[in-house]
Amino acid sequence: MQSQVTKTFWLTHIKVLGGSSVLNTMLYVRGNRRDFDQWESFGNPGWGYDDVLPYFKKSQDQKNPHLARNTKYHSTGGYLTVQNCPYNTPLSLTYLQAAEEHGYKIVDVNGEQQTGFAFFQYTMRKGTRCSAAKAFVRPIKFRKNFHLSLWSHVTRILIDPSTKTAYGVEFIRNGRVETIFAKKEVVLSAGAINTPQLLMLSGIGPRNHLEDLGISVIQDSPGVGQNLQDHIALGGLIFLIDYQISLKTSILTNLKYLLQYAIYEKGPLTSSIGLEAIGFLSTKYANQTDDWPDIEFLITSGTINNAPDVAANAFCLTDDFYNQIHSEIINHDSFGILPMILRPKSRGYVKLKSKNPLDYPLMYHNYLTNPDDVNVLREGVKAAIAFAETSSLRRFGARLHNKPFPNCKHLPMLTDEYWECAIRQFTMTIYHYSCTAKMGPRSDPTAVVDPSLKVYGVEGLRVIDASIMPTITSGNINAPVIMIGEKGSDLIKKDWLGRQKSSDNTIIASFDER
Repeated sequence: MQSQVTKTFWLTHIKVLGGSSVLNTMLYVRGNRRDFDQWESFGNPGWGYDDVLPYFKKSQDQKNPHLARNTKYHSTGGYLTVQNCPYNTPLSLTYLQAAEEHGYKIVDVNGEQQTGFAFFQYTMRKGTRCSAAKAFVRPIKFRKNFHLSLWSHVTRILIDPSTKTAYGVEFIRNGRVETIFAKKEVVLSAGAINTPQLLMLSGIGPRNHLEDLGISVIQDSPGVGQNLQDHIALGGLIFLIDYQISLKTSILTNLKYLLQYAIYEKGPLTSSIGLEAIGFLSTKYANQTDDWPDIEFLITSGTINNAPDVAANAFCLTDDFYNQIHSEIINHDSFGILPMILRPKSRGYVKLKSKNPLDYPLMYHNYLTNPDDVNVLREGVKAAIAFAETSSLRRFGARLHNKPFPNCKHLPMLTDEYWECAIRQFTMTIYHYSCTAKMGPRSDPTAVVDPSLKVYGVEGLRVIDASIMPTITSGNINAPVIMIGEKGSDLIKKDWLGRQKSSDNTIIASFDER
């Protein structure tokens, strides 16, 4: 994207207990029924929607009483708290009114129908983040059979080359190389970037790539690191309003609101970067009769013109680019719509930079290389502009800030050609890296794991994280990744409890000998 051309474009990921759930926007979006039915149709039995729905419900503690009553899709009492945001601006209800004016229904996007609009559901507990660590690790941290090694960097999986069996991991802690051994199996949950990196460092990956780096090949697996998918959206789509009701930096740093949050866990600081409403809609490129939309609206009452320093750094915008577009409207009340493509066709890949495990891997996202992605995004942008022109939003004086993007000034504003230029200049990642160690049947040469999440060609090794997705889900991936963790844990229990009845002692002994 050309707006970042003179700066490094940061592709962030996180090394922290709880992973990306510690710094994401906390959005709880399960995806579409057809996403999971498609996974099953690819040759992954047990991964259809009816199979995975119980695992979404298993972890959930839904605090919205209206949603909790629908026990077909929601549950209470799980480890993961899901709730509506305690704070909303006066704009929030207007977004839903605008949706109805446009002919959309107000729906539970995690229920029977996805197409429509709703307030966001968040992985939030009493106004504070409910990360995977808070939800799942804290309650069990004193269990005798739970051991956690902090400040540790795994460098490779230990695999016996003669039997092709994983038996432990090597890691660095406090500057020392240490090893730990597995009695039953090794589970890899390093995420869509580091999982393929560790597999390749351990000798599992495309043969030519590993041999070029001098890594001994244990399993030639051409799909490792391939099939990288991510959600992207056009940034900078800002709509100005005439009322002082949006979220601005001055509000978020106000002592009154700081104390309100610290004491009562309420107020504007409970907001997730101003995100208030979500919408799912189908462009002309989707089947209009199917409930399988291809665009998601992320509607926020806090936009990048209201936090210039933070926004420019977060999106790696050059000062010149940012100022040309936003200098005239800094701290002007506004709202924004991020039109996000749900099922991009462009595919990227992850490679090793070297066989040094401390070197970051190389990532090639190949965003917008498939022209269909540009077409869908362009229609999403046009739909967002039409949405803002409803009378519901017009009563706040809503109007597009139509300052042309620097490299698109030669094109007539608001034309298809202009929006394609804008998309190529300021399309941004939503940080939903996935699909780099995809699940599939043995007949698929690019599949890395089977439907039980076991790595093909290596015994005693399983992958349970976002990398196993065959295709990215239609929505933010926080909830699907947690579902994968829940289902993966049951797959492990099912496997080993079954073995214990017949030959558990023999299996454990064979690992203990190491």
